[in-house]
Formats: sequence, structure tokens, C-alpha cells
Amino acid sequence: MLTTVHPKLPMRDKAVTKEFYMHLLGFTSVGKMDYDGYLMLEKDLVQIHFFEFKALDPAENYGQVYIRTDTIQEWYEYLLAKKVKCMPLATKPWGQKEFSLLDPDHNLLTFGQES
Repeated sequence: MLTTVHPKLPMRDKAVTKEFYMHLLGFTSVGKMDYDGYLMLEKDLVQIHFFEFKALDPAENYGQVYIRTDTIQEWYEYLLAKKVKCMPLATKPWGQKEFSLLDPDHNLLTFGQES
């Protein structure tokens, strides 16, 4: 039986990624170990892992994660208050209320909630 998934996204600089996710998005570190070239972060029931890829060209990065939430409006307003650049919150033709943002390495995070 499958129970969960933890996406792995590329990062160029661990400190920059950690700062963005922890201080702007409210994620916390997973566990007590600090692994060289690897980062594990979580918020609520979502875990995202990052692997070091120093040669990553952000313009050519197609990393993407879709994260479901049950508080889309509040989450969107929280991020805007933190000055996180987000694409507009909108209801999509498939019935999801969604918005997206790019992290420092241009990994696309899309947040969605059933309308």
C-alpha cells in the first residue's frame, strides 16, 4: 500500500532554499540531522525534499509540485502579506481554486483547493 509521497526538487544553494521555505513559507526542518547537499522540510502534512544541483539554470528548471489545501484564501493572503510574489488566485475550469509561485530556483509550487 502506498501511503505518502515526498517530492524531491533541485536547489542551487541550500541556505537560500532553507531561508525561502522556512522564513517566508513557514516550513520547518525534518529531523535533527543536517545532510550535506540535501534538505528536508515540512509544513503541516506536506514534506518536500531538495537535492543540491549547483549547475542548475533556473530558466531551464521544470520542477513542479501541486499541493492541496483546505484554506486556500488564508494561505494566499498570508503569502502576500509576507511579500511572496504569487500568481493570482483564481478558480480554474477544472473546478480547483488555485495560485502558484516560483521558489528561488524556479521550482513551481501550485496550491489548490476544491471550489
